[in-house]
Order: sequence, then structure tokens, then C-alpha cells
Amino acid sequence: MRKESKAFQAETKELLNLMINSIYTNKEIFLRELISNASDAIDKLKFTALTNSEILGENSEFKITLAVDKDKREITITDNGIGMTYDEVAENIGTIAKSGSKAFKEKLENVSKDDVDIIGQFGVGFYSGFMVADTMTILTKSPNSDKGVKWYSLGDGAYEIEEIDREERGTSITLTIKAGEEFDTFLEDWKIKELVKKYSDYVRYPIYFNNEVINSTKPIWKTDKNSLKDEDYNEFYKANFHDWEDPMLHLHLKVQGSVEYTALLYIPKKAPMDFYSKDYKKGLQLYTKNVFIMDKCDELIPEYFSFIKGLVDCDNLSLNISREILQQNSELQAISKNLEKKIISELEKILKKDREKYIEFWEAFGRNIKFGIHDMFGMNKDKLQNLLIFRTSLDEKYSTLKEYVDRMGERKEILYVVGEDLATVTSLPKMETLKEKGIEVLLLIDRIDEFALKTMMEFEGKTFKSINDSDFKIDDSKEKDEEIKKLSEDNRSLLDKIKDTLSGKIVDVELSNDLGKGASALLAKGNISLEMEKVLSQLPGNEEVKAEKILALNPEHPVFKKLQTLENSEEFKDLLDVLYTEALILEGFQIENPVEFIKKLNNLLK
Repeated sequence: MRKESKAFQAETKELLNLMINSIYTNKEIFLRELISNASDAIDKLKFTALTNSEILGENSEFKITLAVDKDKREITITDNGIGMTYDEVAENIGTIAKSGSKAFKEKLENVSKDDVDIIGQFGVGFYSGFMVADTMTILTKSPNSDKGVKWYSLGDGAYEIEEIDREERGTSITLTIKAGEEFDTFLEDWKIKELVKKYSDYVRYPIYFNNEVINSTKPIWKTDKNSLKDEDYNEFYKANFHDWEDPMLHLHLKVQGSVEYTALLYIPKKAPMDFYSKDYKKGLQLYTKNVFIMDKCDELIPEYFSFIKGLVDCDNLSLNISREILQQNSELQAISKNLEKKIISELEKILKKDREKYIEFWEAFGRNIKFGIHDMFGMNKDKLQNLLIFRTSLDEKYSTLKEYVDRMGERKEILYVVGEDLATVTSLPKMETLKEKGIEVLLLIDRIDEFALKTMMEFEGKTFKSINDSDFKIDDSKEKDEEIKKLSEDNRSLLDKIKDTLSGKIVDVELSNDLGKGASALLAKGNISLEMEKVLSQLPGNEEVKAEKILALNPEHPVFKKLQTLENSEEFKDLLDVLYTEALILEGFQIENPVEFIKKLNNLLK
């Protein structure tokens, strides 16, 4: 019988060192790699048996077996797959670049386009065993050979290969585990089970350890959705994504075409505790051929869908793919774009068919959608704008922008008002007048709302307009305008004095007939609104960001009449300061000196 001692090819030596020291920084994945190889070997045998059923013989119950011998410090992975001949071992194991995968895939493509899910029996993943082992031994037998083969190496650049007597078809790989506490744990039963559960739970063949099956064999995402119940999806979600509540909804996708993949996505009922912290990491679990590759693959979903949990299984990805390669992987990019479309489509369906469920989603994660519109200079606004809903002054219920536009008639502007909460915005002076006239206004009570609308600029040809903009007028009547102009001219000296007194706080003062029963209000001029000032000024380095404020006064209000009578008195400045501070409070601003404000107010009430 043949027996040889050989050296790895020079390229193989270099790649072996690279695999161990660079790509495989996480030593525990060695078991994942070897189990995956075993699964591939069974796949290859099953495919061959489609045209040659006799190849199976009596050994047709496919399985993978793990065994640990603590005394000898050995771990053995055994499969009853295709095995290898002497020449195949010499060719495939001695040369990383010639793993047999490429040749087999070409053969597969020439024979059939069926879904066989095969990448290859041995690839670079085999060598990951040397991260934890001093030696590796292969015992294998192909159904196409009368003899078995033994391969042995210290991973030092050389290996021995010899023919042996072996009856059983398949392959056994035995690793002699390195000494040291770092490696002792791999010889523990609980660790073997933990690694299988973590990385190989959904390998399609049963994995036996100590005479029991320790994997789930068939992943839920590869199961026909018609045979699954909501309870099945919910239990899988809670067990795998560490949530004690059922998810809000799930999305089970099997996509075929230029890029084929299966995905199982979940939207939680609530955001996790750390969702808005810097420690939160988005991403979907990534599998290939049911084998776990990565826990948080953030390339699969955009930032504005970071709340989505789930997984993607794409058979065309390599087990050894690095994060850097993932970022430039065209198939992954295609999957990401497709998932984005599917998620948006599903949310649009829910918005249309189940408004209550969508509102539940919106109140949990709507901020993410608005962030997605504002981010990247509005690059994604066209994709996401139909998902937006806001409460409106019509009945304070949620409305889509499309529904609002359909109700607005001939008006050219979508009106909105910004504030801390519904009670605040609905009680603003202008809102009373607008409500009396039957003019609907979007009620924006989330800090990012206005940023999103300003990024969009318009919707279906209608521009967005804040009712607190200085150039917004409720009544376009020329008669009213002329009346205000005359009043302003008649009170020019008073208005100039007000402007001078509040210099540094406002850029102008004007009379307005849009304030309803209110005495005063603040308007904003320019690109920075009142609400944007509140948000931006809280960010480090933006403390000096200010809106250009205009103080609007109601000439019909008794307080304005009093201002006219006090123009030349000592009380004028206190009354004016109270009016200005009241306007600040209405807009949700913090006042600089509450004690001084109350003191002035009390003096005026005497």
C-alpha cells in the first residue's frame, strides 16, 4: 500500500499561516468549519446518489458524530459522506487553492440547476483546526475506492499520507488539542454542545454527541411557511433574540433569481433598552448553508431599519469571508437592497390594511424612519416618505401626508406647527384662528419631525410651511394687510422702541391679526426655526445657534393697549419683558430667570 511524506506547497504554507493568524481570530469556530465540511461531504454524496443510488449501500442514514476523549485530548468529527480517494486527499488537502469545491461546482452547474446547496467538501476552513490542535489526522474512504486513506500533519509545513484498510465510507477528522487552560475548555461536553448550538444548530443533518442529537437539523427559515404558525415564529424569536415579548410582526422571505437567499425578519414590540445608546449594534445574523457566519452583519440593513432583528441565509457566500470583504460583496449589497424594498413594501401594506398595528409600530420606531429621511441629505426620502404619519389638528389622529394633501383642496402649502406636546401646540395663538377657519395643520411633537420635513422640502408638489415662519399669513386679505400696515405706521415709534429694548433677543417686531386671543407670539425668520434652535443648541459646539426671532403682537389685545399707554413710563420695560417671556414659554423655551419673571408679573398685577 502506498505511503508518502510530502511538503505543503509554498503558497499553502503561507495561506495556512494567514488563515490561523489573520482570518481566524476566534478560535472556537474550528468546530463550525469542520462540521460544515462534514455536512458538505454528505451533500456531495446525496447529489451523486441521484444518478447512482447503489453508491449509498446500506449506509443511507446520514449523520455527523462528535466524540471527545479527555485522556488523549482528542476531538473527532465523523461523517458518512462522500469520503476521498488517495489522490483526492493528496490533491485537495495538500493544496488550499485546490479544495475541490470549484471543480465540483462546475460539474454541478453542467448537470443540473437544482437547489443542492453545495459549496465543497474541503476548503481553507479545514486548516482552522490547527488553531486549537497540535496534530490533525484524517481517516477517509471513498465509495469509489477499495482502500481507505490516512492523512496526518503537525501543521508545520509537511504531512504524511498512506493507504489503509477501512470498510466504512466517509471521513473522520481527529484533532489532538493543544495543552493549556485556553484549550482545555474545548474538551468539555458543555462546550461542545454550546458551540454546536451557537454555530451549527441548523446544519441539515443530525449531529450526534454522546448518543444524542444536539442540533435542530432543519432551520425554521428553511421550513415551508405554510406549515408554520405564529407561535413557531414567536418562540424562535424569543429564544434567539433574547426578548421576553412576542414580536410585533415577522417577515419570512425566500427569494430566487440572480441572488438567492432566505430571510426571517422581526420587528420587536418595543425598542431594546440600549437602542438609542452608542453601545447598540445593528445588523442581522448571517448564515451560509445553515451555518452561522456572523451575529451582527450591519451591511444587510440600512441605519433607519436598525430596530429590525433576524437573519439571512445565502448559500453563495464563503464561510471564510471577512468583514472587509463583506462590505464590498456584490451579492450582499444586492440582498441588502432587496431586503430594504421588501421591508418598505410590508410596512406600506400594514399602514393601508391595519392602521392600529401600524400606529403601534410608528410610536415605537417612527423616529428611525424620520431619521432615514433626514440623513444623507435626504437621499432616501422618496423611499420612505409614504411611511410617514403625523397627528393633525383635524381630530388629533394620525394621518399620512397623502391623506392630508387629498383634504387640503386648492391650498399650496402643507402647514405644520412644532412643539413639545399636543397640549402645547394646539393651544398656540395662531392655532385657534386656523381651527376657526377649518385649516388643517400637522402637529409635530418629535424633535426630528421638522428636520425631516425641511429635508423633504415638498410632497406631491406641495411645499411645507411652518405657521411660525415670519412670512406665513393666515388671511391673505388685502384689506386686512392694509389695516395692519396702517396700524404699524401709527405705532412706529412704539415698535421701534420695542425693537431697541429687546435688542439681541429679537431681530424685529410686528403687528399681527393672526394671533386669535393671544397677546404675543414668536416667529422665526431664515433657515433656522424656533424648534431647530432648541434642538441644535443642545449639541456640543452649537450653543450659539439661534433662530432669528420676530416678536408678533396682537394690536387688538388689551395688553397691547396697555403698552401704548405705558410707552413713556418705568413699567414699559417690565411689561414688554413679560410679553416676550410669555412668547418664549409658549414655544417651549427655557426662560433665563424664572424668579425675575414672576416678580415682574406680580408687580404688573398689583
